This record gives sequence, structure tokens and C-alpha cells, in this order.
Amino acid sequence: MTRLNVMLFAGLLVCALSVVTSQHQARKLFVELQDEQQRGRDLEIEFGQLQLEQSTWAMQSRIEQVASKRLGMRVPPVDRVRVVPPPPAPSNP
Repeated sequence: MTRLNVMLFAGLLVCALSVVTSQHQARKLFVELQDEQQRGRDLEIEFGQLQLEQSTWAMQSRIEQVASKRLGMRVPPVDRVRVVPPPPAPSNP
């Protein structure tokens, strides 16, 4: 009977240790999940800021300003502007 009690006690210890280990692992994974979710939120915020910056750099007024100041470009007079029509579409027989 004593041997059975020792075996049962050893089994109980193994089960208890595995429960503690699995709980610890679950807590570690939960903390890691929260960290990754926060990182994802931070990346979404940064992405929004980068989109705003990109739209600012691509604004027509900004492009005209840079073209005139840095490149010395200017808008041509109206009589110098020519509109080139697109070539006619090929007809399919």
C-alpha cells in the first residue's frame, strides 16, 4: 500500500508541475500577444502618419512650388500651350 501511495504522490507532483508550467507558458504567451497587439496599433498609427505625409508631398501646390523654386520652372503662357489629341483607336475587323 505504501508503494502505491508513493507512486500516486509522484504522479500528483508531476501533474501539479505540468499545470504550473502550462499556466506560466500561457501567461508568457498572453503578455507576448499583448505586446504584439500594441506593436500592431503603433504600426497602424505610423502608417496613417506616413500616408498623411505622402499626400502632403504629392499636393499640386507643393509640386509647383518646388518646381519653380528649385528647378526654375514656370507655367507657360496660354498661347504657348498645345493640346495633343490621342491617336485614333485601331478598328477591329
